Amino acid sequence: MSKKETFWLGIDCGGTYLKVGLYDAKGHERGINRQSLQTVSPKPGYAERDMHLLWEQCATTIAGLLHHTGMSGEQINGVGISAQGKGLFLLDKQEKPLGKAILSSDRRAMDVVRRWQQDGIPETLYPLTRQALWTGHPASLLRWMKEHEPQRYAQIGCVMMGHDYLRWCLTGVKGCEESNISESNLYNMASGQYDPRLTQWQGISEIDHALPPIVGSAEICGEITAQAAAITGLAAGTPVVGGLFDVVSTALCAGIEDEHTLNAVMGTWAVTSGIANGLRDHEAHPYVYGRYVNNEQYIVHEASPTSSGNLEWFTAQWGELSFDEINRAVAGLPKAGNDLFFLPFLYGSNAGLEMTCGFYGLQALHTRAHLLQAVYEGVIFSHMTHLNRMRERFTDVHALRVTGGPAHSDIWMQMLADISGLRIELPQVEETGCFGAALAARVGTGVYPNFREAQRALQHPVRTLQPDLAAHADYQRKYRHYQNLIDALQGYHARIKEHAL
Repeated sequence: MSKKETFWLGIDCGGTYLKVGLYDAKGHERGINRQSLQTVSPKPGYAERDMHLLWEQCATTIAGLLHHTGMSGEQINGVGISAQGKGLFLLDKQEKPLGKAILSSDRRAMDVVRRWQQDGIPETLYPLTRQALWTGHPASLLRWMKEHEPQRYAQIGCVMMGHDYLRWCLTGVKGCEESNISESNLYNMASGQYDPRLTQWQGISEIDHALPPIVGSAEICGEITAQAAAITGLAAGTPVVGGLFDVVSTALCAGIEDEHTLNAVMGTWAVTSGIANGLRDHEAHPYVYGRYVNNEQYIVHEASPTSSGNLEWFTAQWGELSFDEINRAVAGLPKAGNDLFFLPFLYGSNAGLEMTCGFYGLQALHTRAHLLQAVYEGVIFSHMTHLNRMRERFTDVHALRVTGGPAHSDIWMQMLADISGLRIELPQVEETGCFGAALAARVGTGVYPNFREAQRALQHPVRTLQPDLAAHADYQRKYRHYQNLIDALQGYHARIKEHAL
């Protein structure tokens, strides 16, 4: 590479990997480096991450990319970060990491959320926050900490989420990026600010002083410090922008810009998103809204941690198989050809807080291939819960754009087309988190005046799959049976709860 070329760096901190991508002036990827991340589960339902180790891994991944590409830090014009939403990354009053970070898939605050539901807190919060209650929200975790770890709670000096923490490590400047903090239950969606009524209603007013300034996705929030430069290879003074919630990054890269196309993200979380031009009241469902990167636009989504993380767990427990081997095994079976079901609720549920994972209908005749097919189907059936609700909000949808690991499987994507009856579009963007983060850096450093112009400049090819109408009819039958099974299990949990009172 020419030493005169300039580049932008995008960091993506996900549930499984931390990735760093390098992009040239035309947006072409010039290098990717990745490192696996460890999730610590010291107790059932816990999902934590060592903050010191995360920063070390981020720094070494950046340094490794620069080394492998022969790039000097002086050639990097700007840095952006994309990361998982929600969760909780805390600094103490001495600006040191306060214990381990808590990730969005953590379920320790289950009793807090249940109690709030009984007390009508969701109905109080929703008109202001446009958020459902979730165990992995910063607010839920803070209330849990107040009740169970009061000494730690009293030491809180700054509340952040994943990319806010890494940005602080790079720049020494505190802030909460808007597309992410807008989905925290700490933020008033209409005013675009923190709202002290929210912390008061949730019983955590003590942390108001610890909420840092809200920063924009493309806003330059700080510069690479000398200390960060020494271990990353970046140049001190390089601008760093606010960054993006990874769902927003994916929607940008998928080219979602109107109400005719929805975006499905398949990773640890099953997310279906659309872009709206304003807030609506009295909708069919309590849709989750978040601030989008364009003025006066919002990202609307339905989500749950019920996606391909289930397959990763299954293959880890029952024999390591390559993705190609899994796809061949599933392709070798008739579509919707049996009554074996899988409930993809290892990390959470979209069918009630009590629901857990499992197979139903398992018989001696079933092979590992049948189990894998059931996992594929169960993940899609769970996605359909969100997709169907979103189609009540976005009534003129013609296509579903899909990103994430499963998008690399034509077998899985054809199954999604067959079950949903929609045209499936697969944008050929390998690393949406890194690319979106770098795009934010390019907007922030003046390459584009705004995200609309940046998105119009994207030229990613899109592959298309059409639904098989005969398979669609068969899958609709099986999907109804899946829904009946969910209903039956919800009744079971209701009776258990009733007898426990």
